[in-house]
Amino acid sequence: MPTHHQNSTSHLLSSGYQPVAEEVTLPFPTVRGKLPTELDGTFLRIGPNTLGSHDPARDHSFAGDAMVHGLRLRDGRAEWYRNRWVRTDRVARALGELPTPGPRHGLSDNTNCAIVQHAGHTYALGDGGALPTRLGDRLETLDRVDFDGTLPGGFSAHPVLDPLTQEMHAVAYEPGRPGVDYLTLDASGRVRRCENITVKDTPMMHAFSLTDRDAIIYDLPVTYSARAAAAGSRVPYAWNDSHGARLGVLPREGGDADVRWMDIAPCFVFHPVNAYGRGRHIIVDVMRHERAFDRVPLHPSESSPTLWRWTVDRTSGTVTEAQLSDQVQEFPRIDDRYTNSPYRYAFTVGLRPGQGAALAGPALLRHDLVTGRVDRHTFGAGREGGEAVFVPRAADAPEADGWLLGVVHDTATDRGELVVIDTADFTGPPVAAVRLPVRIPHGLHAQWAASG
Repeated sequence: MPTHHQNSTSHLLSSGYQPVAEEVTLPFPTVRGKLPTELDGTFLRIGPNTLGSHDPARDHSFAGDAMVHGLRLRDGRAEWYRNRWVRTDRVARALGELPTPGPRHGLSDNTNCAIVQHAGHTYALGDGGALPTRLGDRLETLDRVDFDGTLPGGFSAHPVLDPLTQEMHAVAYEPGRPGVDYLTLDASGRVRRCENITVKDTPMMHAFSLTDRDAIIYDLPVTYSARAAAAGSRVPYAWNDSHGARLGVLPREGGDADVRWMDIAPCFVFHPVNAYGRGRHIIVDVMRHERAFDRVPLHPSESSPTLWRWTVDRTSGTVTEAQLSDQVQEFPRIDDRYTNSPYRYAFTVGLRPGQGAALAGPALLRHDLVTGRVDRHTFGAGREGGEAVFVPRAADAPEADGWLLGVVHDTATDRGELVVIDTADFTGPPVAAVRLPVRIPHGLHAQWAASG
């Protein structure tokens, strides 16, 4: 087991973490190298970017105002870069604009965590029950949505899209609300099922895992804190030693009474890698944090996250836990065509030891989960990158054959660039980089929005 220790957060004061103060539109940014002509779409990245004063010593890492960054690629060129704040109520007031249309729900509309595409729309998503915010092709905020009135409560920061059925599954939680909702959206973008699942203490369920048969629910010891809420925290959750830790196996079409709960060692998971069934077992790969929001309540983790595998035995009702890699890492991505299926490769961000709250690191890692081999793409001196999204070379390309796209910050210039790495030469230099005269602060999640 990893050793519990408190990590320094001094890196959060570095230039790569500082928010930008204005929206920028930049036509035809400079490209170094050769952009693959097969890349026809928009690279998107989202994260907290406080509008106004920002102090990591008192501001929660998850609470900054949502900002989306985008780079449009087509025909071997970068057509534009732009960044836009998502027009939450707070941002719209600060900018003197009319409120964003659409329904309201919950305590926050700050969708600053992730971006997902479903049923022809692009949505910004947030934690704690925030409703999705629909974005336009040029990153403009269109409206808030409840999926045509079919969403009974809030939504999730990390839904999972089934590549075969095109249905989207999610587990939604809200501060102080009993239970969590397991949601299934059909391919047209409407909620067809909502099952409330009984859990105590209102735990933070930032994510979950999905197989072709089951949803794997993480009931872990970060829970709603009335004390933090009374103190004014915009993210009122804290480590709770008395809560325990368990996994719930819920059949996709099942309900509360069908959940089978299995105890695991206390930990926290922000990001799953993938999950799939194998005979009587379920394989669940995750980025495991030993603790979170305990001694360092304002930042995501105080321990060093690593890659773990939970093997669920359906027959015995037990879970075997094994560490697959001891390298400090986070923000996993796979070839999304293999979601919910047996897979071989995972890409992660290699972090610096002692920086558990880091959103970026000096390298990308490629895990071969069959051989155990780990390859490393290093960004270079003074350079750090965040989550990279994988784009296959062709619809029928082998698993993980294609390109990784991610944002890198250069400390020397305080500027950002989009790098394109060919997985055929993963450890070699990027095949292309889109250089920007502005900074893209380290954020949370990336997405590739293919044209059409």
